[in-house]
Amino acid sequence: MLELMIVLAIVAVLAVIAIPMFQKQQMRSKTAEVKSNLSALRALEETYRSARDEYLAAPAEPPTLPGGSSVSFNPNPAFTALGFRPEGNVYFSYGVAVSADAAGFTADAGADIDADGFPQLWGFAKPNAGGAIVAGQVGCVVAALNTEIAPCGAGHGTSVF
Repeated sequence: MLELMIVLAIVAVLAVIAIPMFQKQQMRSKTAEVKSNLSALRALEETYRSARDEYLAAPAEPPTLPGGSSVSFNPNPAFTALGFRPEGNVYFSYGVAVSADAAGFTADAGADIDADGFPQLWGFAKPNAGGAIVAGQVGCVVAALNTEIAPCGAGHGTSVF
């Protein structure tokens, strides 16, 4: 009986260590999606601008931030014009805001992938000729945006997992 209790104690300790590590790896895996898709959006916006001399705004899709599970991405006409279509379901909502002169843009994304009520926000900004940055469609804090894809909000939900 004592041996059985020792084995159960060892299994319990391993579970206490392994479960949080597994959840952390899941979060990193889901977060990898946003980096890839925002990079694609950046390239597509630059291609669009080289052809039309302006950036194209795209309202958030999905319109509400996804929770802990993936949802389908139904491209709106702007994303279709850009050629942005993620493969399969997505964990993040994506949007592109364009400055009034269409010479700068902000692409951002958000999700509550751990379903804790604190969204994880990512984005980057390309300032217009005057150096102004436009607020994102999904909720990135303008002051936190820069030219690299990075977390862009306040609170613990924006940390890099």
